[in-house]
Formats: sequence, C-alpha cells, structure tokens
Amino acid sequence: MILRPTAAPDALLILVLESAPPAGTAKAAENLDQLPSWDAPDENTLILQAFEWHVPADRCHWKRLKAALPDFKTIGVDQLWIPPGCKGMDPLGNGYDIYDLWDLGEFDQKGAVATKWGTRQELEDLICEAEALEIKIIWDAVLNHKAGADFPEAFPAVEVDPKRRDVAVAAPLEIEGWVGFDFQGRGDVYSAMKYRWQHFTGVDWDQKREKQAVYKVHAPNKDWASDVSPELGNYDYLMFANLDLSDREVRDDLLNWGTWITQTLSLGGMRLDAAKHFSAKFQKDFADHVRRTANPDLLVIGEYWTGDVKAIEKYLDQCENTVVAYDVPLVERFSKISHMPQADLRGIFRDALVQRRPDQAVTIVCNHDTQPGQMLETPVKPAFKLLAYALTLLRKDGRPCVFYGDIYGILGGNNASPIAPPCNVQIPLLTRARKLYAYGEQEDYFDQPNCIGFVRYGNARHRSGLACIISNAGASKKRMFVGRPKTGQEWVDILGNQPGPVIIDKWGYGMFTVDGMSASVWVESAAVVSGGMNTREKLNLDFYQY
Repeated sequence: MILRPTAAPDALLILVLESAPPAGTAKAAENLDQLPSWDAPDENTLILQAFEWHVPADRCHWKRLKAALPDFKTIGVDQLWIPPGCKGMDPLGNGYDIYDLWDLGEFDQKGAVATKWGTRQELEDLICEAEALEIKIIWDAVLNHKAGADFPEAFPAVEVDPKRRDVAVAAPLEIEGWVGFDFQGRGDVYSAMKYRWQHFTGVDWDQKREKQAVYKVHAPNKDWASDVSPELGNYDYLMFANLDLSDREVRDDLLNWGTWITQTLSLGGMRLDAAKHFSAKFQKDFADHVRRTANPDLLVIGEYWTGDVKAIEKYLDQCENTVVAYDVPLVERFSKISHMPQADLRGIFRDALVQRRPDQAVTIVCNHDTQPGQMLETPVKPAFKLLAYALTLLRKDGRPCVFYGDIYGILGGNNASPIAPPCNVQIPLLTRARKLYAYGEQEDYFDQPNCIGFVRYGNARHRSGLACIISNAGASKKRMFVGRPKTGQEWVDILGNQPGPVIIDKWGYGMFTVDGMSASVWVESAAVVSGGMNTREKLNLDFYQY
C-alpha cells in the first residue's frame, strides 16, 4: 500500500492498491483505470458504508464521495450507504442528533447552512453522479427522536426507572422539557409541521428542576410503544425527545418526509436507525408507504442491534418481512473468534441471521457503531478481517456491506492521528471478485477446525466460479471439487498470496493452498483476464488526510 500526497499538501491523498501478478497468468490489460462493464448491474449487489464516525467535520464529505464514485464502481460497489444528511442539533455532528428532517443543508439553522457533510447542492451533485454510474443511494433515516429543540414547554410527566422504563419511581408532576420545534430558519418550506410536547412520549431532562432522568409524558393515550425491544422493560426511549409515532400528525409528517426525500434524491434504500427503539408496525407502515408513493423497489434496512438472533427474527416478523436486518450475531462471532488463537471455524455461521434467514441478512464486519471507541464497539482483529470479508463477500447468502473505515482507516476524535490504519489492501480485490466470480451453487468444505473452504460453481454468464480457502492457524491446503468440465485448467490466487498455479485434475479436483491467518481466492487463469480482473490492480480512492 502506498499513500501518495497530491500537489496540495493539505488536500487529498491517493490510496494506491497493488497486488503482484500470480504466476502463470496472462499479461493484464494495460488500461487499469477503465471502468468494468458488469454484465448485469443488479447481480451480486454490494453496499459500501461511505463514512466512519470520525470523518473530518470539514463539510466536504459529499464532494469527497463524489470524487471517489468511479473508484467505488471499479471495485463493484453499486449501493452507497451515506450518513444522515439532515440538520442536526450540532451542525458539525454526525446527524443522529436530528433536529430537522426537512433541512438537507439548505437553511440557516443551528448556526450553519451546511451539515457536517456539506450543502444540499453538493449532496444533489453526489446523487446525480451516482445515478450516472448506476450506484444507488441508501439514506440513513433517524426517525425515533428529535434533538436541539428551540424552546422548552411545561407538561405532565412521570419519572421512570432508567433500568425498567415500564416502572414509575415517583408520582406524576409538571416538568419543563425541550420539545418545542419551530424550525424558524426553514419556516413552512416543504412542511408546515411544528412540534410540541403532545408529539412526544418522553424526554431525559427537566429544565424546571435542572434534573436528568427518564421522564414519560403523563397524559391520556400516551405510552411507550409496545412493539419495541423488551430490554430495560421497554426500550422505546433511547435519547433526546422521543417521538410519539402513534400520533397522527407525527405519522403524517414522517410518512410525507419519506416520500419527499425518496423522490427528491432518487433513493434506492433507507437504513432505519435505532430500529429496536421504535414501533415495528410503524416501520412496516413507513416502508409500505414509501414503496407505494416513491420507489416500489426501495431497500429498507432495520438497525435492530442485538446478538440474539431470535429477537431479530421476531422483529422481522413484526415488520411482516418488509425490511432486512444487520447480522449482529455474525459480527459478534467474528469478533470472538478473531481473539481466540486457533478457534474452531466450522461453526462460524451457526445461528447467524445469514444462516437462518439468508435473504433478510445484511452481513457486515464492522461499522461506525462497532468501530474503536464507540458504544457498540465489537472489535474484529485486523489480521482476521480479510478472512471475515471473504466469508461475507464471496458466499451465496446475505447482502454484504463493506465499511469505509476498513478501506481508508479510522481517525481518532477531533481528527487526531489514525486509531486504525486501512485494514487490508486486498479487500477491494475481494469486492471485485464478488462481482466477477462469486456465482452459482455453493459447496462447503467446513471439515477442519482451522481451515475451511467453499466452492462457487459459476453460472451461464459467469462460468469460472471460484474456490476460497481460509486458515486461522498455519499454512494449509484443501482438496476441493470445482467440476469435471474444468479438468486440466490452470487456476490462480487472485489475491496474489499463493505464487504458483493449481492444475485441476482429471476428476475435477484441485489441491488449493493458503498461508497461515490468511485467505486465498482461486479462479481459472483465463477468466482473470477475460473477466476484467486485472492481475495488477490499481485503485485510486481520494480522501482528506488521515
């Protein structure tokens, strides 16, 4: 890996990823910058989470992503999960402290016009370029709460046990909570809705007594939602001012916003933040409404964060299978195994969501919440990440998502020195291998504790298929069947980890090898060139100095 500064020392760096040509392969095409022409853009879709928690607060991220779009396309990305671009309480915050859903960096509110990520015009420029490259945008939607109210209001409330939100710990009383939202910088543009205490079910601050606690609004027909996580008795309340999604005015405003933003930005999907903290029925209604009014093919991902796979399945059932979910149990398994020397790999998918509901599982290795220093930190050791990505990107089941921080590295807080460098320069090679070769039926060779493998047999369009072998101990080898029609073929490791070729024997088997704590991905050598996978891979990914 080479970090090469551009002419402007404080501007962009270019990340160049190179892998040596595996022995025995034909010379690669000379034009390394040419975008691949995928046979079918909807095949083997791949999501890239296009931010990490500490992206610089320079209001340039929309421009940064726009510049990188051609490179994302090169490595097979066709869905871009971008951060919440609505105005937050802190205009330099990441947007989860949501203030105004209808302000995309257009109005002078909370001390700025732009959000941390940039202006609305820059966002629309990004969207336009993404559409030209057939990359769909997934919006991070924060619908559970509002923050940064314009003024407090007095209303009746009852304090509840923070560890049992369904249990009151005091008599009802009048408090003053920050629940008044007038959006004076925007006025009535796009929406005339103003928020008052009646539109919420809870807050965590009583301005009258200057006391922090969890307060539930005490009024007729006001209660926590019943179809949320049962953690802490009832996990409807998460933070700030908790929206009452049973209130008709609130529901209408959010549903109208869903239609508006999907149409305005031509969205291909939405991620529902904090899905276990607000009504599953509302999430179903929201998905149904936006699909009916704006995009019938909208992908909706619920961030229901729990390692309990049965709880995730219950959530999916409550949403009547209108959403998909992150495979949190698999992330936790990756983390645990990565920290155990020579852990048994054979049960790595046991009771993961991708095993139980493959069509509804979004598989990840890391994201902005699990990265170092975050509340849900779930560390996967860097040495194991190549293995984990091979298991999510190249297999038949699930919808894989690659993390920005694993490609570019992760900053420390306040743009300090990096706390995690780019994870592995071979990850973009895996993403392209997914697009080019990871097709057809799959056969697993999960027969050794520390060396597992699998074969994808290809299909009519992608005939090569692939063989993947993984070791979390020492160097190893595995005899795997790739098909009698492939007898006599020469196969090579496209990651360049194994220098010599493998010749498929007369029975259709190859003896595939792998280094210790590594992965190798083998494909027919002829397919490496004809399929567009240059053996010397050059990838320019632009980003501000990390």
